[in-house]
Formats: sequence, structure tokens, C-alpha cells
Amino acid sequence: MSEQHTLFQLSGQSLVYGDHRVLDNISLQIKAGEKVALVGPSGAGKTTLLHLLFQQRPEQTALQPQSGGLVDLLSVYQNIFIGALERVGTLPALWNLVRPLAAHRKAVAELVQTLGLEEKLWQSVDRLSGGQRQRVAIGRALYRQQPVFLGDEPVSSLDPLQARLLLEHLLHQHETAVVSLHNRQLALNHFDRIIVMRDGRICCDCPAGELSEEGLDAYYQQEPSPHPEPPPEDLQGWAMVKS
Repeated sequence: MSEQHTLFQLSGQSLVYGDHRVLDNISLQIKAGEKVALVGPSGAGKTTLLHLLFQQRPEQTALQPQSGGLVDLLSVYQNIFIGALERVGTLPALWNLVRPLAAHRKAVAELVQTLGLEEKLWQSVDRLSGGQRQRVAIGRALYRQQPVFLGDEPVSSLDPLQARLLLEHLLHQHETAVVSLHNRQLALNHFDRIIVMRDGRICCDCPAGELSEEGLDAYYQQEPSPHPEPPPEDLQGWAMVKS
């Protein structure tokens, strides 16, 4: 593991949306090199927490939102290329929309082979299945070529073998990762730390080796929250408060 400097830190942070406290007294620290799984029932606050972490280091992070964030009328190639916009520059990026740049065309073509999408490279993503779209979103995140990956259910639409292989690839290609998952076995097998959330709070934060799938299941068997987490498109209208 590389130098253990702190990348993300929250101390007693709460996030309020209207009269609902979506995140409640969150304190955590994530260091460079850690692979952290976020688990917990729907509405627990995982998506909001990921967006809050992204705001701390957007320039170093590849974010894969649960929605995928794809542009439907653009091709697989163009959607993946979007991941490179910050390092390419405006004029080359605009030209690439009309005539793909040779170096990027080659790099993206190689990447889609890993994703199993080589026959879909020039197809618009609105014609793809849910699993194919999710693989395009993975490709875009990988093409950002950043050290940190934040993923919100990044492999939920894939079959078990594809999910495992592409999750392994994502973790291998990023020095640090924080990933929201509902698949508890993937969390236990591929991450060194697990954070369990429920009702906007962290109710467990420990090494993966100290937990079992049955232990994680217990957090899902409690009564659901009466206030599901709204989708945090940009966190506008939210109020950050110190607990």
C-alpha cells in the first residue's frame, strides 16, 4: 500500500434536505490505498456520502453514479472519451466528436475489449441494454485515469461473473476506492474495509475480515427507514450542519 496520507475526512458532519437529516453525525477518514465497501439497505445514505466525498477531491476522482450519467445520443466511444475531457482540452475534444483522434480511438478500442463491447463501439448508448450501459459507465470512469474511484453500485446490472471480473479490474486500476454495493459477498471478498450505513448513520466500520455475510445480513433485516434517501444530483438545496 502506498503512503498512508488522508484523502477524505469528515468529522461529525450531517446533511439536511428539507426537514430530513439524510446524513447524521458522520465521522470517517479514508487513507490513500484503501479499498472501502459501503453497504446497507436502500435509503441508508450511501449515495449521498459518495457525492459528499467526491466534492472533497473531484480533480483526483473518477465518479460512477448509480444512474451511469451517460449521454444517450452519443456513441459508446464518445461516452467513454468523455472521461478524458479534462486532460485533452476543449478544442481537441470538440474535434474528437467529429473525427476521433487516432490515439484515443486506439486506447478506447482496447478498453472496450476488456468491457466486452467491441462490437458496440460506434453504437449510440440509448440502444444498449442496462448491463451494456453500465459497462460503458465503467469504461468512462477507467478512462479518467485518476487514482481514486468512487462507485455507486457500479456492477449491479451485470451477471455475477462479469460483476466480479470488472470490479476486480476497477480496484486494480485505482489506488483508492470507495464503492457502494448491495452484494455483500463482493464486499467481503474484494475490499479490505467495510462501512455499514443505516438511516444516515455509520453503524459499523471495520476490516472486512472481521465480518461475515450473515453478520451483514442482520443490518438489512431491521425495519426500513421511513424517509428514503432522495437522489443527490448536485447537493443544491442541501444544508451541511455540524453535529
